[in-house]
Amino acid sequence: MRVYFDNAATTPLDPEVLKEMYKVMESQYGNPSSIHTHGREVRTLIERSRKTIAGLLHTSPAEIFFTSGGTEADNTAIRCGIIDHGIKHAITSKIEHHAVLHTLEAMEKTGALQLSFVDTDNKGNIDYSHLDKLLQDNDRSFVSLMHANNEIGTITDIEQVGELCEAHNAIFHCDTVQTMGHYVHDLQKLKVNFIACAAHKFHGPKGVGFLHVNHRTKIKPMIYGGSQERNMRGGTENVYGIAGLAKALELAYAEMDVHQKHIQGLKTYMIDKLKAEVAGVEFNGETEPDKSLYTVVNVSFPDMEMADMLLFNLDIAGISASGGSACSSGTDIGSHVLTAIGASSSRPSVRFSFSKYNTRDEVDYTVAKVRELYMVKA
Repeated sequence: MRVYFDNAATTPLDPEVLKEMYKVMESQYGNPSSIHTHGREVRTLIERSRKTIAGLLHTSPAEIFFTSGGTEADNTAIRCGIIDHGIKHAITSKIEHHAVLHTLEAMEKTGALQLSFVDTDNKGNIDYSHLDKLLQDNDRSFVSLMHANNEIGTITDIEQVGELCEAHNAIFHCDTVQTMGHYVHDLQKLKVNFIACAAHKFHGPKGVGFLHVNHRTKIKPMIYGGSQERNMRGGTENVYGIAGLAKALELAYAEMDVHQKHIQGLKTYMIDKLKAEVAGVEFNGETEPDKSLYTVVNVSFPDMEMADMLLFNLDIAGISASGGSACSSGTDIGSHVLTAIGASSSRPSVRFSFSKYNTRDEVDYTVAKVRELYMVKA
């Protein structure tokens, strides 16, 4: 059996999305900036995709800007949001994705800003009182906090963060890469300046995403060139990717309740089965449904001989999982998220992340293989 439990890294392309993309590839090849019929047809497709996304998120199409993915969206929001508004102080957490952390740290090194880190507890929960104090004690701030952590799954109350930011006239950027397409986002109600998204996290294509910029937040282009994306991002658009992104999000919203119930059931089943069959197992981050991504569970296993080979041995057994963020799992660098929440460095940790295509049989197979590796019986 071959099992794919690394859906927080990327998800399989939905066949309906592939069909939509293929249709565009086959017949709509004009440059969307051209004024002739071929170009206008493709321009119409892009704007229709933008309108579809905006409708699902309860926002204006004028606030949706297509990007190459979440990392570009994060970089654009952070650099433009800080520089264009003359902000000298930023607040984030030590468990953010590196697309956020490394961007802010690079800006701090140049002397462009002072960087503060909001406290988190041992499950990755934000200390909202500390955030409030950081906002009070500093001049206008730029706040960058993710909706849900990509490694441990802990969810941040971004409505509360938005309220605090509004009260202190701060700019709020939220990386929703792990929750977009899995949770409902009403951007008409949410008090946020920037939202970042990547299509491949919800069965869309890689290499495309979007940045939502609230209409009250004015920024300059980060990529200069042509007049694409209403002069905000130069360069010919990824037409097939954009069509796939819109289709994937449309499908995600249409099927959300059914898939959420199915995937949450798989996660709960795996947690219960691991507790019952592998002695000494623990879980990193929150695991309660209202506090944690239903797609992610981060498991801390007892120390064992050659613990650093656990992921390799799982792969040999046909199970694809991750030791943390996919951006770092192929290196010798330990998880900065697990370090920040005080997880034991002697215990191997594995992130299992699920999609609508996973089954209970795959969970049974995976737990059985883990149990074999440990040769432990409850």
